[in-house]
Amino acid sequence: MAIRLFFEKWQYEDVRKIIHVSPQQFRIWILRFNRYGIDGLTHDHDRPGRPTKIPAEKHDELKDLIRNPYQVGEDFWTARKLHGHLTEKWRVELGYSTLCANMHKLGFRLKVPQPWPGERQDEKKREQFRADLAGLMDDSACEIWFGDETGIEGDPRPRRRWAERGEKTRTPFTGDHVRENVIGAVCPSSGELFTHAVPYVDREWFQLFIDGLADITKQRHDEGKRVILILDNARWHKAKSLKWHHVEPMYLPPYSPDLNPIERLWLVLKARWFTNHICRNHEELSKRVDQAVKSFINTPADIQSICR
Repeated sequence: MAIRLFFEKWQYEDVRKIIHVSPQQFRIWILRFNRYGIDGLTHDHDRPGRPTKIPAEKHDELKDLIRNPYQVGEDFWTARKLHGHLTEKWRVELGYSTLCANMHKLGFRLKVPQPWPGERQDEKKREQFRADLAGLMDDSACEIWFGDETGIEGDPRPRRRWAERGEKTRTPFTGDHVRENVIGAVCPSSGELFTHAVPYVDREWFQLFIDGLADITKQRHDEGKRVILILDNARWHKAKSLKWHHVEPMYLPPYSPDLNPIERLWLVLKARWFTNHICRNHEELSKRVDQAVKSFINTPADIQSICR
């Protein structure tokens, strides 16, 4: 109706007011009509237009090429590099923007890869660990804890945030390397969290942590529970002089932080409490760490949800 009135010599503003539409939307309608005709104004089917330059029967082959660049001697693809390969090897005539649009339609997105020690992992040991852990979790006489250490910096963790267009987002930092180290253990089944803040991590500080964990689990051990603490392979976790009390250590396969749920808890803690927040001295940082840890201790259901 808007386009029809426009063609019948009605004024732009009069048509817009009659149809009750914003200037931006009216301009979009005009552009669609000029580009695609009346079919460009319908929403119940795809717009007509030039068909994709990559035939549908080659979409699977293109997906395989993007997923496995090694088959043609490439380590990874950029859109520019892939565009050059397709125009040279496939003899496909398409623009760079068209290729990007096709990649989005096929479900591909730009992502920043995370460092991962996959080349050093032993999948047989990981599978055996999963099987052993599943057996322990099914045993009602076992209470399983996962332990780990983390370092928290006083300088803020920058993250993306909403800002007005043209505004420069800045996060202050001191550069003084104020740092707090935390040793922790979490029991995902009960949502319990036990932590020690320490100046650094070594065998002596870790022994104090084990003593504290043994104290809070002593009653359950006396009632017949096995208290199992799963740890990574840090040297102070395997010191022969450690006194474990009734706590039974169990070690993760090498290079397998993904099998330790407390790693996720540390990530959430830092994201919630230290994103764009600056601690100018060690006292401020210690107080902030204390508040962050207590917020989880007081909400065991939250811990269960994060570490399940």
